[in-house]
Amino acid sequence: MAYMIGVDVGGTFTDFSVSDTKTGALFHYKYPSTPEDPSIAIVEGIGEILKAYNIKPEEVNYLAHGTTVATNALIERKGAKTGLITTKGFRDLLEIGWQKRPSLYDLHKPKPVPFVPTNLICEVSERILHDGSVLIPLDEEDVYKAVNYLKSQKVSSIAVCTLFSFINPAHEQRIKEIVQEVYPEVYISISSELIPEFREFSRMSTTVLNAYLGPVMKKYVYNFEKSIRDTGIRIDPYVTQSNGSIISISETIDSPIRTAVSGPSAGVVGAVYIGEQCKNNKIITFDMGGTSADVSLIENGKPQLSSERLVEGFPARIPMIDIVTIGAGGGSIAYIDDGGAMKVGPESAGAKPGPACYGVGGTKPTVTDANIVLGKLNQKSILGGRFAVHRDLAEKAIKEHICSKTNFDLIQAANGIISVINSSMMRAVRLVSVERGYDIREFSLMAFGGAGPLHACEIASELGIKTVIVPPSPGTLCSLGLLMADVKFDLSRSKIMIAEKQNIKEINEIFDAMLEEGKNMLIREGVAPDRRSYKRFIDARYEFQNYEISIELPDRPVTEDVLEEAIQSFHKEHERNYGYYNEKNRVQIVNYRISAIGDIDKPTLKESPCNPNAALPEPLETRDVLFQGRPDFIKTNIYQREKVAPGCAFNGPAILEEMDSTIVIPPKWSARTDGFYNLILTYNGGEK
Repeated sequence: MAYMIGVDVGGTFTDFSVSDTKTGALFHYKYPSTPEDPSIAIVEGIGEILKAYNIKPEEVNYLAHGTTVATNALIERKGAKTGLITTKGFRDLLEIGWQKRPSLYDLHKPKPVPFVPTNLICEVSERILHDGSVLIPLDEEDVYKAVNYLKSQKVSSIAVCTLFSFINPAHEQRIKEIVQEVYPEVYISISSELIPEFREFSRMSTTVLNAYLGPVMKKYVYNFEKSIRDTGIRIDPYVTQSNGSIISISETIDSPIRTAVSGPSAGVVGAVYIGEQCKNNKIITFDMGGTSADVSLIENGKPQLSSERLVEGFPARIPMIDIVTIGAGGGSIAYIDDGGAMKVGPESAGAKPGPACYGVGGTKPTVTDANIVLGKLNQKSILGGRFAVHRDLAEKAIKEHICSKTNFDLIQAANGIISVINSSMMRAVRLVSVERGYDIREFSLMAFGGAGPLHACEIASELGIKTVIVPPSPGTLCSLGLLMADVKFDLSRSKIMIAEKQNIKEINEIFDAMLEEGKNMLIREGVAPDRRSYKRFIDARYEFQNYEISIELPDRPVTEDVLEEAIQSFHKEHERNYGYYNEKNRVQIVNYRISAIGDIDKPTLKESPCNPNAALPEPLETRDVLFQGRPDFIKTNIYQREKVAPGCAFNGPAILEEMDSTIVIPPKWSARTDGFYNLILTYNGGEK
């Protein structure tokens, strides 16, 4: 026997997906998260799984997990004490940034505080020009002074970012050598190795964030590896990157910033897989958990990628799946603000003390409490009966914190909480679709996470989306995505040149160098030659523009035909993004990117035959439920989802319960289950 385990660490629960590679069986498990040390919940959860399913530790041949360690360290500012060495005259670059205010209309909102204080930023004399030539040689005496000063300040990490090092890294490499000579125990991150790209502020910011996280991730990796070994599991675990792929856990020590949004990215990978099953390649993912909601867009079966995003107010220039995250989850706390308006989130009750209905110390009303009161959630227990809930405590919290401060009665207050949180999530869906030029009506909404299927239909109907897809075990889709991910390394180089015939030779030289580097990285990961593949991209813009659009190229050397196709693709993308294009303008290439991909064995989910005459099972119970937009409670049948057979079709209202989630099917929605046990919900006035 052999088993694959995917683990997703959430703010409230840690999710597990386990695949038996011999039989194809797939099962899921949830365990309360341990925010003080995420590895505790992982190890204890794995221990329970091994015991419950009689799995021997040595039978586990794959283990991957999405980690929130980097994210939490940045949010809570609990990273390492970090110093920075940069070119003389540029010590204030982190403070100056882009000279943008955090909020255009709020003059009092403070700018984010840099992760390196001014007293730990050291300048050294050196200067490399835009063409890579040396204007001022590196003053090594300056470097020795800087390193000795930072050592005296007891920094745990040093970031190095000098001007134009992405063209000529010689000075940064020499600074690194001196750091390792004088202060060998310190963690070091240099920009020319991490992000050899154009734009100095983004490059410096990313390098600093990476250095800030390095010692934290290094400690976590060692503790996690030891804990896994203590369970008897002998394989080396993987960690999810923000681009949706996996890398060996030891690789994360060098570039922990690449794991900054690793958890949500696994859910998008899982959504792509489910979309293929449903033959649906236009999907908006809606992942709502206990703490946050993550939304992303999949077009033509491919997630949208971003090369940069803000992390705690500072740019992190790393390839990642383009995900919009908002503080809207089942644990989001509702309150009345000073102006008398109801607000929900972003503060969350989290795993501890949790929603009031959990009965473990929480006293403030949350989205989960509102769903309990409205009858959408089981009013006695969740997690398949393993976790008791208390309706009276939910009612008490809403009355004390909402009703007492407004004219709302209990039901109006609970319904208001759901209306507010739904509005927040609709804005996030519009942000990744309508505001980026997509027709939202062409997409299906895929709902997952513990709370996603609770809200999906009501959100979809407000947005004009006609189809909602709910995968089996939606609360653990992120952990399933970890079983579907490949190894991937994203490499980049910057060299600004016009996209024209005479530059083809140099373009190919840049790609060839990255291909060789990518191949070596896959070799280190143990990827066999027949399982390696590569994708090529360029970041292009019209000459004299300031921002680029990414264009994928064929996986072959660039020729005149390939270059011309890329230029035409750029014109089309420019029109879609900005509403116009101009074929007379010269196209300029700024960045060159390679994705080196290693294909990993994945579980195969088998399709079951559909019986169009399959009937619904006997309901577990009938419950009064208040749906959004309805004036009164409706008596609604509650079903066990696992007992709804493939091919079964029925009309709402109905509620389906399973171990990790609850699916709310309002009136005017119909449902059917396909051969993979995906639930396809359609808004059509209730007609099948």
